Amino acid sequence: MTSARRIQPFGATAPCPSPVDRGHLPNWIAGAVLATAAIAAYWNGLSGPFVFDDLPSIVENPTIRHLQEIGAVLRPPHEVGLTVSGRPMLNLSFALNYWLSDRNPWSYHVLNLVIHFLAALTLFGIVRRTLQQPTLRARFGAGAFPVALATAVLWMLHPLQTESVTYVSQRAESLMGLSYLLTVYLSLRGLESPRPSFWSALAVAAGLLGMATKEVMASVPVIVLLYDRTFVAGSFRTAWQRRRRFYLALAATWLLLGYLVVSSANRGGTAGFGTEASWWAYALTQCRAVVHYLQLSVWPHPLVFDYGTAVVNRVGEVWPEALGLLLLATSVMIALWRQPPLGFLGAWFFAILAPSSSVVSVSTQTAAEHRMYLPLAAVIALAVVALHALPGRSRTLLVGLVAFSFAMLTVRRNADYRTDYSLWENTIAWCPTNPRAYTSLGNAYARDGLWLKAIPLYEHAVHMQPDFALAHNNLGAALSRAGRTAEALAQYEEADRLMTGDPDIEFNVGCAYLQANRLPAAITHLAAALRSRPGFAAAENNLGEALARVGRPEEAFAHFGTAVRLQPNNVEALLNWGNALVQANRLPDAATRYQEALRLKPDLADLHYNLANVWLAMNRLPEAETAYREALRLQPDSAAAHHNYAQALVRMGRPAEALAHFEATVRQLPSSALAHHNLASTLATLGRVPEAIREEENALRLDPALTAAWENLARLRQR
Repeated sequence: MTSARRIQPFGATAPCPSPVDRGHLPNWIAGAVLATAAIAAYWNGLSGPFVFDDLPSIVENPTIRHLQEIGAVLRPPHEVGLTVSGRPMLNLSFALNYWLSDRNPWSYHVLNLVIHFLAALTLFGIVRRTLQQPTLRARFGAGAFPVALATAVLWMLHPLQTESVTYVSQRAESLMGLSYLLTVYLSLRGLESPRPSFWSALAVAAGLLGMATKEVMASVPVIVLLYDRTFVAGSFRTAWQRRRRFYLALAATWLLLGYLVVSSANRGGTAGFGTEASWWAYALTQCRAVVHYLQLSVWPHPLVFDYGTAVVNRVGEVWPEALGLLLLATSVMIALWRQPPLGFLGAWFFAILAPSSSVVSVSTQTAAEHRMYLPLAAVIALAVVALHALPGRSRTLLVGLVAFSFAMLTVRRNADYRTDYSLWENTIAWCPTNPRAYTSLGNAYARDGLWLKAIPLYEHAVHMQPDFALAHNNLGAALSRAGRTAEALAQYEEADRLMTGDPDIEFNVGCAYLQANRLPAAITHLAAALRSRPGFAAAENNLGEALARVGRPEEAFAHFGTAVRLQPNNVEALLNWGNALVQANRLPDAATRYQEALRLKPDLADLHYNLANVWLAMNRLPEAETAYREALRLQPDSAAAHHNYAQALVRMGRPAEALAHFEATVRQLPSSALAHHNLASTLATLGRVPEAIREEENALRLDPALTAAWENLARLRQR
């Protein structure tokens, strides 16, 4: 009888004898220690506000507002430099937070901390199992638990990690990091399990999630293969022969990454070889950046939120750093063959940094501390393994002291994130040549209405970098709010020249032209803003207003309708829509729009006044009286409301009541000939002829061409 041959399932190989000696300490102890440390170090960061990229990625991101519309959630906007662009899993996580707490930051911070804790727990599992592999068990097996726990704790508490945890938008890094670590951990479990296909499938799933979170995930298939070769199989050939189907499946996750990069147009043109910085200048810049990261790994001070976009253009500026990195990379290559575990740590460091810190330019940030989120694990692991040679009590004391120091520094660093002001003031203090820092501090003042404080910061940024379009744009906004309209328009025009097609700049230029009553130019720029950003509700509203003012009401109605559909609570769009309908003499429709707006904002006097005018024009006098009274209750000094209410009362046969409102109008608008004339007519109706004559004379002194006043004066004198 011929025996049946068993066919290995997907990703499988004959399972290795499990090398994991679970020891005497259960894993829940590690979880408890890590959780306690995470809460202690990051508790003061849970109440921080949204800052910088959080605003466009969360506060202004329409695709995260309806979690149930999963198709829209998984298609984040593809705007220039937007953190969620091309990263659907990151966008999905923000949508979950939005569902939980809307725009309140607490749930976003909590989830960031949970992700960081889970990443540290996964790192603990990887290190522990690695130290108990056959190649390392003899030396580290007995101490696998404390070494793994020390590595995870120090990595988690290191203050260099604060940017990836406390800064909400950099969940991109921490969520990718968790996916990366899970992919490695699940692959490792597949090496040990009698059911390798189960763990292999989970590893591929984690890889897919990571690829959909951030592009740095690209190196994980290589790292997993290198891990197998280094710690399990002993050679690439053996690893490939045993698990080729798994490695092919893991490599296939690159297809998803490639699709997302292409579909987002290289993240809005901010990443890749087509950006402003050449690959050579960017590579030179990274020599300095990577050495700086290593310095911060050892001595995490000063930490800088934003290093700006400056690049190095000459080798002479960075030759010591470049030479040092070349020697380090060469040492890693040698170690991969002679001391594979040590070489693996070096490969981990360089492979994870490579997508963002080599030759592929990221024009929005030429250096960023969050890029060390995962590479730091290699540095920490190397340090902890080195400490393993010390006596037990000394080792424990030293690790505890370093962990406590890291925790205190992290608490201190989190304090910088408490406000926009503290974050950007700290950035300027350590990086005074960064114009974006001055602009961002100006933005913080501008959001609080402190325009006069924002203007000099914007001016300084423009002086430092004359081609900084966003600084010109924001300076224009501040000058406009300060009443310096002509200067504001000049800044907007310069911003538009530097960055044609940017929706925010086009919008601001259009608004400036609208404010200056240069309506054709306003229409051109507002339409350009909508082409660049479909669904831009404010641009829809303002374009509608411009079209209405040039006598194109039907086109205006369509834009107002779109603005209201995009933002059903947009009172300004409803008000403008109603005004345009009045202009087109569609009074019942105008009344409907005003009433919709009043349901949203019942305390807006202008809405009651406009609705009252519509009721008056439709001769619905009781409704007009009610609306005028409410408008005057909210705004007692409104001369227009007093005047029109008085006219309504006259038409209702109540001139005595109307008299008080005409008198109030004249007190508030003594230069209005029409107000004096209407007061005179009411006085005449009440038989107070001498006073009526005096008011008509006042009216004619103000406007000698007022025919009705001449006619009424003649009749009064005849009486």
